Amino acid sequence: MVQDPNYGMYRKYNAKRVLHKPRVGISAQAESTRSALAHLSIFLNLFTGFLGPVVAFVIWLVYKDRSQRVAAHAMQSLWYQVAWLVTLGIGWTVTGILMSVLVGFLLIPVMLLLSVVPFVHATYTAYRANQGVDYLYL
Repeated sequence: MVQDPNYGMYRKYNAKRVLHKPRVGISAQAESTRSALAHLSIFLNLFTGFLGPVVAFVIWLVYKDRSQRVAAHAMQSLWYQVAWLVTLGIGWTVTGILMSVLVGFLLIPVMLLLSVVPFVHATYTAYRANQGVDYLYL
């Protein structure tokens, strides 16, 4: 085994001045909590109808430079909520239109069930994210 003859010697490096703040990370528990909150922001849609994706986007903006894990969970939650809002909006619109020919009344139980699915799935994803698992919706 050949040893480096300069082992332990001081080497002068061209150190550049850092003009930006170094990245400040967050603890693993805080990452898990923030990730779960990003997924639970879907419950704001119950009261406002649209604020859940906005909160997930704000979480992404705040943590995109501090924690890749939180940023990934927030972005995943944002697109999941947008997809469900569009899907449910189209579904309820079609149901409303078909109610004029009385077929839409049969779709109401289906749409009620579909309206609950994203909340249950997001709650499970928040639980898994809080445990530290990087769970994906798809």
